[in-house]
Amino acid sequence: MTDVEFIEPLSHDEGVKIAVDLFKAVYGEEPTGVWAAPGRVNLIGEHTDYNAGLCLPIALPHRTFIALKPREDTKVRVVSDVAPDAVAEADLDGLTAGGVEGWAAYPVGVAWALREAGFDTVKGFDAAFSSCVPLGSGLSSSAAMTCSTALALDDVYGLGYGSTDAGRVTLINAAIKSENDMAGASTGGLDQNASMRCSFGHAIRLDCKPGLSAVESVEPKEFDLDRYGLELLVLDTRAPHQLNDGQYAQRRSTCEQAAEILGVANLRVTAETVAASADPAAALADVLDRLEDGTMKKRVRHVVTEIGRVDRFVDAFAAGDIKTAGDLFNASHDSLRDDYEVTVPELDTAVDVARANGAYGARMTGGGFGGSIIALVDKGQGHEIAQKIADEFESKGFNAPRALPAFAAAAASREI
Repeated sequence: MTDVEFIEPLSHDEGVKIAVDLFKAVYGEEPTGVWAAPGRVNLIGEHTDYNAGLCLPIALPHRTFIALKPREDTKVRVVSDVAPDAVAEADLDGLTAGGVEGWAAYPVGVAWALREAGFDTVKGFDAAFSSCVPLGSGLSSSAAMTCSTALALDDVYGLGYGSTDAGRVTLINAAIKSENDMAGASTGGLDQNASMRCSFGHAIRLDCKPGLSAVESVEPKEFDLDRYGLELLVLDTRAPHQLNDGQYAQRRSTCEQAAEILGVANLRVTAETVAASADPAAALADVLDRLEDGTMKKRVRHVVTEIGRVDRFVDAFAAGDIKTAGDLFNASHDSLRDDYEVTVPELDTAVDVARANGAYGARMTGGGFGGSIIALVDKGQGHEIAQKIADEFESKGFNAPRALPAFAAAAASREI
């Protein structure tokens, strides 16, 4: 059997050096600076962000670094260490939504979105990226790219939003708009908020209810694995991960249709009504009875129960009740598998093997249809469980998975 690959995060010095060296090799000059933004793992609260619900992400120690220098014109040139010989170019002048193809749509789209928001001082730039956030892993490599770009542009063009938590929301909105409108990838905002607003040793309880201020929408929650002798295993199944093929948008549309039928602004309202009732199970059954479509019933059941699981997980972990915390991981995955139907055989297999080999709980994380799982395990057990998953994948003919050491890391920042 092949040893499972563990992807270690780039150190500050490594990430900076790769980005700067690539920038100098491609553009023949020094960058103005280097910025970095992390990928993320959502602990629980999946497909709830676009339903005005609750999520609980942490930032990963794995980051995307961007070396950037502003230009006097509106031209953008970007290159990545994934393909260091392929420089993509675009012009912000006259650019419209969907006007850039390929991966360059993400960083170019951030500048476009800022200009669309009225920041006319934002012009072109040259940039070089280095990253250890695995592509297509469901760990938000795209948000790491858009958020690092947003922070860099804020800095070099003196917009003044990157220095405060409230200000970063403006940059987050540009990153979201880039992904949605320029790259055509649906995203509800969880990824960008995690990348820009998490802190070391903490998850954020992200409340996506409309009308909340930046301060009201995010509450840090301690996530100290060492206190309980735990580790969080993150395993990228390397199953094909694709969110812009219509599946994500289809589920989002179904939820919006259900809210309209139920006469509520969003399914968060329904979740709160169910939670406040004397008999939540009966209240949920009454809600589902009002929906005729069987698939819609399942989608709503997932969203309502998943929103409820977030605070229950926060409370259980804070109290050191790791069994309950693990059980909530398991319930979340089962709901995503059976009701939301966003898992694939690789995700289910990885979760099953983790559970069978001592994990307190395991679940898929991210949008699904590929990507990664997380498992709450005793400290020192992550490698062994990851290897058992890899062995099972080999026996089933799946792609070899890869694992990441994970802890609650810091948000996007300027590196040099």
